[in-house]
Amino acid sequence: MTSSHAIPVITIDGPTASGKGTVAQLVAERLGFHYLDSGALYRLTALSALQAETPLDDEQALAKLAGELHCSFSNGAIFLNGEDVSMAIRAEKVGNAASKVAALPALRRALVELQLRFAQVPGLVADGRDMGTVIFPDACLKVFLTASVEARAERRYKQLIDKGFSANMHDLLKDLNERDARDSNRAIAPLKPAEGAYLLDTSNLTVNQAVEQVLGWYAAVKK
Repeated sequence: MTSSHAIPVITIDGPTASGKGTVAQLVAERLGFHYLDSGALYRLTALSALQAETPLDDEQALAKLAGELHCSFSNGAIFLNGEDVSMAIRAEKVGNAASKVAALPALRRALVELQLRFAQVPGLVADGRDMGTVIFPDACLKVFLTASVEARAERRYKQLIDKGFSANMHDLLKDLNERDARDSNRAIAPLKPAEGAYLLDTSNLTVNQAVEQVLGWYAAVKK
């Protein structure tokens, strides 16, 4: 594996529905970098567990599932065992399950090596919750992207409706608050800004404004 010092890595961490995935993808496209949606790996593990009816508190069984994931990312689609599961992993049931299993130390350890392999030339933009704090602590640029829970609930509502899922704003607010608490208070790799991270609140920003800000920061750190 090539050192992250030799390969430029940009990490974009933040809570659920903060817009980090969209921003990270667009930044990667603009720079011609690879893209890692680390949250998808937890959702893929959660989906595998739900399909196999594996209990979400069976840490060792879940870690085994994570270590044996056969997944790939291609042209914006996500595949599990050769099947396009891009829509399936975005269901709220899968998202809630992913947040629960992500708190399990053995599962997180099983996914570390898989995530590190995404750091390839010419560079990588990785989004998640612990990209800058745990997976790529030597990243050349670390961003912590957030937004108010109300703004995030509205975005999540729109995403679900646009994709044909049913959604309830009250339930989304409740779920987001519960996920935030779970992600921020877990014992391993809690959600928090990495040391030296740039903070970006997107509550009142367009996607393009957020992308331009990240690109501006990257241009500055490259000098």
